[in-house]
Amino acid sequence: MSEKFTVEIITPDKIMLKSEVEEVTIPSYEGQMGILKNHIPIITFLRPGIIVIKGTEEKKYFVEDGTVEFSDNILLILTSTAKLLSELNRNLVSSLLSKAEKQFHSDKMNDKEKYLLSYKIDTLKEINQ
Repeated sequence: MSEKFTVEIITPDKIMLKSEVEEVTIPSYEGQMGILKNHIPIITFLRPGIIVIKGTEEKKYFVEDGTVEFSDNILLILTSTAKLLSELNRNLVSSLLSKAEKQFHSDKMNDKEKYLLSYKIDTLKEINQ
């Protein structure tokens, strides 16, 4: 019996991924969440971080926000941004990191925005290593 389920990552521009996988780890507000076949149904929100997809090969995507729904062994990830880590270059990551750090120190940010931006900064630093 197969231990795989379907995952779809959809952005406003296109379907980034539709595949049969064994495990997906998502960065949710509740923390890192692992999804396996037959997981209980959930709906949650993404925070900035890395989605790790394990199937025939491992793929990692950088996301800034989005929603996640898992039901009937279908994981649907809707996000405004999903970038395959293997396609990100160091200059782009450094530029995004610099911009995020400047925003973080702005007096015009509320606590929620700083919370999300801190995760974005930490993730970009991790990618940039």
